[in-house]
Amino acid sequence: MDHHREEFCCPICLDLLRDPVAVPCGHSFCMSCIMQYWDVEDEKGIYSCPECRKFFIPRPDLMKNIMLADLVEELKKTRLQAAPADRCSAGPEDVACDVCTGNKIKASKSCLQCLISYCEEHLQPHLDLPVFKKHKLVEPSKTLQENICPRHDEVMKMFCRTDQQSICYLCSLDQHKGHDTVSAAAERTARQRELEGSRLNIQRRIQDREKDVKLLRQEVETINGSADKAVEHTEKMFTELIRLMQKRRSDLRQQVRSQQITEASRVKELQEKLEQEIAELKRKDAELQKLSHTQDDNQFLHDYPSLSALSEPTHSSSIEIHPLRYFEDVTAAVSEVTDKLQDVLRQGWTNISQTLTEGDVLLSHPEPTTRAEFLKYARDITLDPNTAHSLLILSEANRKATFLEEDQSHPSHPDRFTVWIQALSQESLSGRCYWEVERRGGVYVAVSYKTISRAGNSNACGFGRNEKSWALHHHNNSYNFWTNNVSTPVSGPWSNRIGVYLDQKAGILSFYSISKTMTLLHRVQTTFTQPLHAGLRFYSFIFGKSTAEFCELK
Repeated sequence: MDHHREEFCCPICLDLLRDPVAVPCGHSFCMSCIMQYWDVEDEKGIYSCPECRKFFIPRPDLMKNIMLADLVEELKKTRLQAAPADRCSAGPEDVACDVCTGNKIKASKSCLQCLISYCEEHLQPHLDLPVFKKHKLVEPSKTLQENICPRHDEVMKMFCRTDQQSICYLCSLDQHKGHDTVSAAAERTARQRELEGSRLNIQRRIQDREKDVKLLRQEVETINGSADKAVEHTEKMFTELIRLMQKRRSDLRQQVRSQQITEASRVKELQEKLEQEIAELKRKDAELQKLSHTQDDNQFLHDYPSLSALSEPTHSSSIEIHPLRYFEDVTAAVSEVTDKLQDVLRQGWTNISQTLTEGDVLLSHPEPTTRAEFLKYARDITLDPNTAHSLLILSEANRKATFLEEDQSHPSHPDRFTVWIQALSQESLSGRCYWEVERRGGVYVAVSYKTISRAGNSNACGFGRNEKSWALHHHNNSYNFWTNNVSTPVSGPWSNRIGVYLDQKAGILSFYSISKTMTLLHRVQTTFTQPLHAGLRFYSFIFGKSTAEFCELK
């Protein structure tokens, strides 16, 4: 029976017949193969035999040829189909050819119309015969049966948009009747467009993130370089400071020792003179004692005048000694300098530590969004009396400024504003800071570099009139933001209280209207090259009506 094996093969799939049927002309085919072949010819209404091309009208009814099926099964039992040596057998993870019997060969393609996977040999009819040209071949798939409708055992070639699931044609007439249904291909086309849009969006985000990563790499390099320079420079400064301290210590030691030698020599010299005088007096006393024992009166009277005469003492007989007082003043002076230096170092170290903790990467601390979050960065602000214009009086521990008509006769100071009626804070603001100003009348709420000019009426001195300052002013229920002498109208709810948020490192300066809610009025994104100071500026034509106070927030 083996040499007649070709007689029991389907002319379409070229494999042993499965559920064999005979068409009216006598040729035999697998039932599924000829049915799919004729499904394609349904549009023409004329059905042909793939072998002899004989036509049939109408479509013949086919019945399984039981005798031929038995012969095919017998052939399968007597001699299993062997795969050629040059073809690869399907492994556990591979998709096997559904047509191969016996040794299953690894599939090279799967057909979405036939719902069958084919090896290269059994795939050939799909590549050669015109009837299979419209069949869609894909990479081998293990999920082909998932394309079969479990309810109607039909291929699911439609999609229900209402229920978002794949369906067959009978489903669209049954439980999905009246739903928004389209062909699976049409839905795939629509979803493909969405997919392409998603991919473009993802690719844009990838590009943006790659730019961010590049910026962060550059930031890391900047951080490392800046840290190296800071360590190098501070090492030099501390080394110089230590050298200076050591020199001062050495100089002081030499001065004390030199003064010690001078003072000790002076005292030693006096001591020696006094000791010589003591020796002379003792000698004189001995001679007088001897004279007092002389028996000869004439001799006594003769010698007494020369022996009784005493020379004047070379030094005062009342020398006052103050033990341990010579260098106590030096010790006290050094202690005073040490205390002051320690105070400076403690305060300076606090500022250094604050600068270090606030010098982090922008992305690690997003901008606050609620007032509670802003209050985490609240700073106590006080005005510097040395900067206040002569028409301003400070009160409430220098937190409040009032614009008066009378000149306050402030003492002259190089930091004082002489024409512009304004004042700067004592505190230098770096890192992230937040404060609020309660004001009445015409007041500018400002921030400025300390290097802003003070004397004269030029724009170089006025808050908001130069590149060194930024100011928001409110008058007659309207806001304007000023910087570099350019005014920008600002809209927002009127309030007597203005909140200011500063992130000096990130270059962010924001002004808020504070009432029951917190409303952003204006936001600046720039680069701050120096620490900033809070400031207040008053209208020069509104006398006796304007006040502004930095609020206590903690």
